[in-house]
Amino acid sequence: MTFDFFSARRPAPVATEAMIATSHPLATAAGLRMLNTGGNAVDAALAAVAVQCVVDPLMTGIGGDCFALYAPKGGPVKALNGSGRAPAAATVEALRKAGLTDEIPQTSPHAVTVPGAISAWCLLHESHGSLPLDRIFASAIRYAEDGYPVMPRVAMDWAANAELVSGDANAAALFLPDGRAPLAGERHAQPLVGARLREIAAKGAAGFYEGETAARMAAHLRALGGLHTEEDFHAGKDAAIWTDPISAPYGGYDVVECPPNGQGLAALLILRILSKFDLGADLSEADRIHLHAEATKLAYHHRDALIADPAQARDVTGVLLSDAVVDALAARIDMTRALPPVLWDEPEHKDTIYLCVIDKNGNAISFINSIFHGFGSTRLDPATGVLFHSRGASFRLIEGHPNAIAPMKRPMHTIIPGMLCRDGAAVMPFGVMGGQYQAAGHAAFLSGLLDLGMGVQEAMDTPRSFAHDGVLQIEPGVSERARVELEARGHRLAVQSSPIGGSQAIRIDPETGFLTGGSDTRKDGCALGI
Repeated sequence: MTFDFFSARRPAPVATEAMIATSHPLATAAGLRMLNTGGNAVDAALAAVAVQCVVDPLMTGIGGDCFALYAPKGGPVKALNGSGRAPAAATVEALRKAGLTDEIPQTSPHAVTVPGAISAWCLLHESHGSLPLDRIFASAIRYAEDGYPVMPRVAMDWAANAELVSGDANAAALFLPDGRAPLAGERHAQPLVGARLREIAAKGAAGFYEGETAARMAAHLRALGGLHTEEDFHAGKDAAIWTDPISAPYGGYDVVECPPNGQGLAALLILRILSKFDLGADLSEADRIHLHAEATKLAYHHRDALIADPAQARDVTGVLLSDAVVDALAARIDMTRALPPVLWDEPEHKDTIYLCVIDKNGNAISFINSIFHGFGSTRLDPATGVLFHSRGASFRLIEGHPNAIAPMKRPMHTIIPGMLCRDGAAVMPFGVMGGQYQAAGHAAFLSGLLDLGMGVQEAMDTPRSFAHDGVLQIEPGVSERARVELEARGHRLAVQSSPIGGSQAIRIDPETGFLTGGSDTRKDGCALGI
């Protein structure tokens, strides 16, 4: 492959033994340190995510949720569900009595489900980690207590959320020092998060979900009007579970996703619909964007209506991925015009971090951690330093809806790690950040890789589009000719002023075994290997 060194793209790094890719350079460095000193893929992933929970606080945190796909070399992929559950007292009736009507606002205490990330981290470490947690968390603790430099993209997003953060006095005191968001290159610290990581390293999940820390978190949420109890947090210690992944064929590979309550099913449905069309190099830019938009609208319509916690709602995976359903949906696409806009009634959600690792032994992990909106719920407990996510905002307040809030229920989730496999073995952990965009982003990235033969970094850097809320969002790199053609088909275009999502991936070369990594240029991060 010939590379244009005059372009704005970065070359994709290649390594012989191990590699990590994240959206933040300090997280990548922390993970690489684990790989260089005897750690495995899980150790590196946990070191990286812990750092990112400190240095990228608007995107992720220990008060959030996570999902992962883990693949031992040559073995089957396992799915880890680290999404938290609603309080035991949470019902549609209870929230309506509290004054909520159509949806749960981002900053409401009712948007806070018991965080599941730490439960997942500890289960993952217990199952597959090799180094002690105090060593894994060392870099994150140092940055939390001594401070870290704010990176350019983090600073931009931080400033964009400053007004929102100012609504919570505790969050404002920590995240708006001197009354403003930190600038790129300035130092920021979160010493209480360092203390929490020390507790977790010493006591495991119990250090977060039991004892004084849990009591203080529950009390703070109750003081805000929440329904949370210490017992809800105690139950949260065991929230994370291993599950069987779901998959669908595409381009000669199997695309593996976590099952519902995540939206990985929507990504597979988009790919299944696209597989009914020829997306090769002869397809025009406008046709490609149009097809992706129409498949996305069809898949997301079904996502919003049907995907929920399978423990409390019907699992529709088999039905939606069946040939009969896919053929019927693909037949609805008209290449000459846009379908009527799908009625979107989910809250918009954007903020997440994704990372992936392959270690020296060939073990691969695809890992995603999120607090949902920028700065989550913005509700920060001053006693523990925990910033709570807002994942419960995706629950419905409609009795009988599959995703209606209910006691101990997990909400429909947007965060989805991905894994590309062939003949049962993982060949590429990958993921795309961007909330609603993630399922559509998985499909677009894989289409570029498999339909157009792009390299990992090239497929990431391609201008993005996203059909959302009756508008076709496009990045500035979409050509003027394609814009004219898309508008003629009835698409209402909106050129975005900030990038659509981000992504990371590591691909194994089947002939050499070398690792090629990609980290989205829309973020601050990088891929590095040894």
